[in-house]
Amino acid sequence: MARVTCAVSSRRRRKRLLKLAKGFFGDRKNHVRLTKDAVMKALSYNYIHRKTKKRDFRKLWIIRVNIAAKINGMSYSKFINGLKKAKCLINRKSLADLAITDPKAFTEVVNMAKKALAA
Repeated sequence: MARVTCAVSSRRRRKRLLKLAKGFFGDRKNHVRLTKDAVMKALSYNYIHRKTKKRDFRKLWIIRVNIAAKINGMSYSKFINGLKKAKCLINRKSLADLAITDPKAFTEVVNMAKKALAA
C-alpha cells in the first residue's frame, strides 16, 4: 500500500499560517510551531481590540457632546434626557460631529432639548 503524506494540504495549511504571520518579528514569522501560537494570540487580540475601539469612540463622542452642551449652558445628562423627551433620535456620533462642524445647529438642538424639558 502506498504511503499517504497529505503533502499538498499540509503545505497549503502551513503557507496560510505563515501568510497570516507576515510582519511578525524573529522566529514567530518563519517557524511553524511558534507562528501558530503567535497568530492565534494576534487574532484573539484583533477581536478584543475591535470591540475596545468601538468603546473608545463612544467615550470620545460623549466627551465632545458634553463639552458642547456645557458651552450652551446645559449638562450632558439633561441634554440627552431632553432629546429623548423631544423624541429626537440623533445618535452621539452625529451629535459630536454637529458640535464640532456646525456649532449654531448644535445650539438649535440644545434649545429643542431645553423646550422639551420645560414642557
